[in-house]
Amino acid sequence: MGKPKIFVLDTNVILHDHKAIFHFQDNNLVIPVAVIEEADKFKKGADTLSYNARHFMRDLDKISGGKSFAEGGLPIAKDKGWIKVEPNHPFPEQMRELFCDDIQDHRILATAIWVRDHNPGIFVALVTKDVNLRMKAKAVGMAVQDYLTDKIEDERIERANREISILELPSEVMQELSYGPENAVPWQKVCGEKPEPNRLFKLRWQGAREETVCARYDAGRDRIVLVRSREAYGIKPRNEEQKMALDALLNPDIKLVSLTGGAGTGKTLLALAAALEQERDFDSIIISRPTVILGNQDIGFLPGDQKSKMGPFLQPLMDNLGVIKGQFRPGSKESLKIEGLLKDEKLIIEPLAYIRGRSLGKAFFIIDEAQNLTPLEIKTIVTRAGEGTKMVFTGDMFQIDQPYLDQWTNGLAHIGEKMAGQALFQHVFLRKGERSELSELAAKLL
Repeated sequence: MGKPKIFVLDTNVILHDHKAIFHFQDNNLVIPVAVIEEADKFKKGADTLSYNARHFMRDLDKISGGKSFAEGGLPIAKDKGWIKVEPNHPFPEQMRELFCDDIQDHRILATAIWVRDHNPGIFVALVTKDVNLRMKAKAVGMAVQDYLTDKIEDERIERANREISILELPSEVMQELSYGPENAVPWQKVCGEKPEPNRLFKLRWQGAREETVCARYDAGRDRIVLVRSREAYGIKPRNEEQKMALDALLNPDIKLVSLTGGAGTGKTLLALAAALEQERDFDSIIISRPTVILGNQDIGFLPGDQKSKMGPFLQPLMDNLGVIKGQFRPGSKESLKIEGLLKDEKLIIEPLAYIRGRSLGKAFFIIDEAQNLTPLEIKTIVTRAGEGTKMVFTGDMFQIDQPYLDQWTNGLAHIGEKMAGQALFQHVFLRKGERSELSELAAKLL
């Protein structure tokens, strides 16, 4: 067995996952003092970054106990390596002119180089989620890695996007599914092995490729059932994926839905329409989205009251609500109902930061732009679901605004991966944009 490796952790690793220090097996860890200084700036906030910073510091304090890091590394836990907080060190003489700016990234990189040079014969790498810092490290020959513990493999993401099986079936099977009294057939007539719960199918009559029937494996009935075209509060599906999405959104047995797809595919619109269609079944409809602001600034630094501060963030949600209202005449009962729900605060549109502590019992909870959430944030939200609550996460995994998330590590990708095969969960990837012909053309060509 080779010698344990040494990994030097950047601040963004522990802000992304406060339990990261426990995920390096029996290898050893070094935390530069510059990381402690950066984490200290986050300790007072109410967001997830601040939560991670505080819990990391508490774990580090618990590990150290009454001992000093100056004496060497301290054991992290049983069967784990040691951890040490290392004072900042300067760059080697030959590199000092390469990094003139005195910033924390450079202090962390310089300390990583010092650790490498003072541990000959041992593999030392800097671990960071900052692409720019990784490039700087590579430029000077420092081994560097991304934090991969919660990274989903490419083929799993591709599998989620190809989850709908397309099959041709004999006419007698299609006849039973489409026109039979139960609109359902045994799964053995469709596929060779038992599907996962809520597996989606596009089924075609043999020799008639133009006509497609949508279907879903219902684990409760142990049969493949027909997915009908349904309408929700004036909104009708325009393609097969939207039909499947609306079926999941209106199904009371499916408590967790994730809808992914590019701009204009109808993710948020369908979710909001389904919520309004079922408003009698829920005590409240909560629509939210994360506020992505650079740095550790809360929206408190923006001028104005809460409403004016959140206007730019929540406007896309209001736009979708306007589309639904536009299906009806002004003054119609449907339009007045939406206005009444807003006035009575049964329909609530707020950022995630403003719903902390809110009860999520018997609520239809829509989280838009969920690709900007971390796996921990997703877990925190879902685990707060009370009895009778339905949760819908929507987003585009290729339009991520958080600097340390990507299509492999964001929370929306994780929920699709970890919840796949559960009877309470349904994922639908919406392929076709329906906003406008121009929007669809631009998405393909630009």
